Amino acid sequence: MLEVAGLACIRGDRKLFSDLSFTLEEGELLRLHGHNGSGKTTLMRTLCGLSRESAGEIRWNGASIHKLGEEFTREVVYIGHKNGIKDDLTGVENLRVCSALDGCPVTERQAWDALERMGLMGHEDLPSRVLSQGQKRRVALARLLLNKSRLWILDEPFTALDVAAVDFLQSIIRDHINSGGMVILTTHQEVKITREQVLELRLGWKEAGHV
Repeated sequence: MLEVAGLACIRGDRKLFSDLSFTLEEGELLRLHGHNGSGKTTLMRTLCGLSRESAGEIRWNGASIHKLGEEFTREVVYIGHKNGIKDDLTGVENLRVCSALDGCPVTERQAWDALERMGLMGHEDLPSRVLSQGQKRRVALARLLLNKSRLWILDEPFTALDVAAVDFLQSIIRDHINSGGMVILTTHQEVKITREQVLELRLGWKEAGHV
């Protein structure tokens, strides 16, 4: 279980949100809503430990994520709005590097297979600099096919994807939820998950609501 209690985050001299509390359990998806600048990305980075909260606490199975350290980060995969891949590396190389950093190293064959499933057949060994934005996004998202983490935190994962890729990614997310995983995401797309599995959280200029 992920528990957030009384969370507050400040960027510069502006408080993005305060007194934010919610829980996320196995088999649930939390969808974040809010206009640009409302703090969605800051919240996601804070939840996975990349940014520090100003107040409150984030707990994983009852323990502070900061005290757990790598024990928590091994349970999380974060894919931000930017793809986080190196232009000089091929899709296969990028995926193997990212998977190793995630703590689940993969073979070259596994990387090829994951990229093929993501619709990148014929582009797996090209330098990422020559790929389209949609293809680069597929390279980044291929991590989800190989990652064993229970909590996925995804910032606008459907950006730059065509209809077929959107449908495939939704099926990946659906399978993860149905197998007991947890997902937090922001998106303008409708995610095809049963209503009972989806929580909604809306962030505003001054404060966030509660789930």
